[in-house]
Amino acid sequence: MDNKDIHHPVLFREALEALNITPGGNYIDGTFGRGGHSAAILQNLKESGRLLAIDKDPDAIACAGERFSGDERFAIRQGSFAMLEQFAEEGGFAGQVNGLLLDLGVSSPQLDKAERGFSFLNDGPLDMRMDNTAGVSAADWLKVAEVDEMAQVFKTFGEERYAKRIARAIAEARLERQIETTRQLSEIVSAANPSWEKGKHPATRCFQAIRIYINRELDDLMACLEQSLRVLAPGGRLVVISFHSLEDRIVKRFMRDAARGEQYPAGIPVTELQRNASLNLVGKATKPSKQEIDQNPRARSAVLRVAERKQ
Repeated sequence: MDNKDIHHPVLFREALEALNITPGGNYIDGTFGRGGHSAAILQNLKESGRLLAIDKDPDAIACAGERFSGDERFAIRQGSFAMLEQFAEEGGFAGQVNGLLLDLGVSSPQLDKAERGFSFLNDGPLDMRMDNTAGVSAADWLKVAEVDEMAQVFKTFGEERYAKRIARAIAEARLERQIETTRQLSEIVSAANPSWEKGKHPATRCFQAIRIYINRELDDLMACLEQSLRVLAPGGRLVVISFHSLEDRIVKRFMRDAARGEQYPAGIPVTELQRNASLNLVGKATKPSKQEIDQNPRARSAVLRVAERKQ
């Protein structure tokens, strides 16, 4: 494997500690990437332990074959972690998972490869699909999306203040020439953005929004979290690393609501059993140290949250 493909996960030590790994347990790495977390989990498992990894990206699947071929404790499935329950059932340990790890967002190898089309810093074809063999690319979507649709995506998934203005600029630009590269889109968005944030590229929010939208990232996240309650064993850990406010808000609310259980009108006496809470919160949200951020600026927005399935 090429050195440039090695991905160094953010909050690596903290995530592994949060999993509270049992050597003979069953674990799921829902975002395999380039296998950094999976390798560390396997180092802590004995022969009876099992690890199931999931990833949409064909490059990640190929990497898994190179790194862990022949390890009978390890299996990988190509697809979304929204298929969590199906994959766990096929693996024979639904309801028996001792730890589920989700490291959300796009991985460094995906960002750094220009041909994947995720980055406005490296010119390449405007793709942005996690699985670049299926679905609609960013370029294909931008060919047909209406102004209002684009504006809604930029506002909802990128929290872009000038969403409508940028959407109009894209619609005007594509009348003259199809938008097929990341550089083209970046230049259009940058020119249309009247207020550049200090320290942030003006195309950041729109690129994020398009990526989240075409990959259904937030829908998949909500589906995965809901399924986790049926997949985790009693005492099993749910460990999630988020990289922007939309993801973290979903994770935070899910864990909070699952820990509270069913809500009743004020004044009605209710037992803990009646509340039927399914999770216990474990500690507080964890963020990277200054040292980690200095070494890897992409870590600056990361947040780790942990919950445990009630016994």
